[in-house]
Amino acid sequence: MQIDKLRGEQLDQLFDAILSLKDREECYKFFDDIATMSEIHAIAQRLQVARMLTEGRTYSVIEEETNASTATISRVRRCINYGSDGYKIVLDRILDDSAE
Repeated sequence: MQIDKLRGEQLDQLFDAILSLKDREECYKFFDDIATMSEIHAIAQRLQVARMLTEGRTYSVIEEETNASTATISRVRRCINYGSDGYKIVLDRILDDSAE
């Protein structure tokens, strides 16, 4: 895992902080304080790209609908194919929740 290079007390504190959030409104407040609008947008965009890739959408459709660059789409595709399954874990959970 690439993130293992950053593993430590600071990253543990960040993840513990995220895990402590109770609802979407608390997420909005925390991320508004901790990240720039561009950083939040980039993360949200990558998740949307991942979702669309797993749905079988083409790069051109994803690029048009999300305004993501082909470089971003390719990076997300590499993570889906060769990463730590983080996108899969999250997408499986949010898609299961939306089906209920």
